[in-house]
Amino acid sequence: MQEETTNKTINLYIKGGKISASILKVAIRKYLGHLEKQIKKEQDRMQLTKNEKIKAKARAKAEKKLKQKQPHGKQSMKNLMSYGDQLTNIKITDNNIRSFDRVARKYSIDYSLKKDHSVDPPNYMVFFKAKDVDVMTAAFKEYAGVSLKKSKKPSLRQKLVKTMQKAKGQHRQRQRVSQKDRGQVR
Repeated sequence: MQEETTNKTINLYIKGGKISASILKVAIRKYLGHLEKQIKKEQDRMQLTKNEKIKAKARAKAEKKLKQKQPHGKQSMKNLMSYGDQLTNIKITDNNIRSFDRVARKYSIDYSLKKDHSVDPPNYMVFFKAKDVDVMTAAFKEYAGVSLKKSKKPSLRQKLVKTMQKAKGQHRQRQRVSQKDRGQVR
């Protein structure tokens, strides 16, 4: 590498009538000044690219953190409190928490369940973020509608028993009718 730089030649073109040592000296100084400016620009550009690379890496890390999925739905109290938001709670007395879980996931609600054993039928305390109150009320309305529909809907066994009773009743009422018409119909 050093051999390459020592063997480098410079072509300098000067237009003039009579070239003296002082004119050559001024031309070389101008060339060196121009060369220093180019080197400084290149260094500044390299420094900017280093800074840009650092900033790009920082941006990528920030985007990666944002892209990481924050868990939605049922969480531990510790995870729910780690967001730094204020928490509110609601009591649920229903034992069917699974259907509530589906509705909560549908509305992307972060919540935590705590079971209260002090009452004979255990109560559940649902803790959620205070900013999700409107979404939570909509989810509770839908949950109440789903649970109401389930309570009105007869079970599959009841339906099966009814259809079997109908089928037995139909067999007794059915009469055999024989048709003696075997001829061709015109």
